Amino acid sequence: MADSDRFKWDERYAVDIPILDDQHKTFIKMTNDLYENCLQGGDVAKQYLLETVQQAAEYAKTHFAMEEQILEKIQYPALATHKKEHEAFIRQVLHQVKEFKAGHTVVPYTYAQYLKEWLLTHIAVSDKQYSLYIKSLKRQNILESLI
Repeated sequence: MADSDRFKWDERYAVDIPILDDQHKTFIKMTNDLYENCLQGGDVAKQYLLETVQQAAEYAKTHFAMEEQILEKIQYPALATHKKEHEAFIRQVLHQVKEFKAGHTVVPYTYAQYLKEWLLTHIAVSDKQYSLYIKSLKRQNILESLI
């Protein structure tokens, strides 16, 4: 795997909610494992792609539900927009599963790249926004009354 393909966790991605950071790290591991298996090519890569895509969809549903529950509890003002990003991702992943099962050509490496880019953007931009909101609540000593 080219080093540029590997998605490395960096503390700058941390949202300062340990369970969510751990789940983000699991997504990153899934992405890196998919890249590793793409190197094997052929049927191995395709089988691993299907397994990973299905696993990512299930894991994402659980993660997103937990994240949204926390954001609702703290009254995050951009929750509706954040939920829409989650829904769009799930739709895309389920579409990929459907396409793959229907026998359409799916390039595992291309999907791995999509997963990496979506995760990087979502964690580094969207999730960081709620992280900044949480930090603001903590500075104002408001967070404790919401949790």
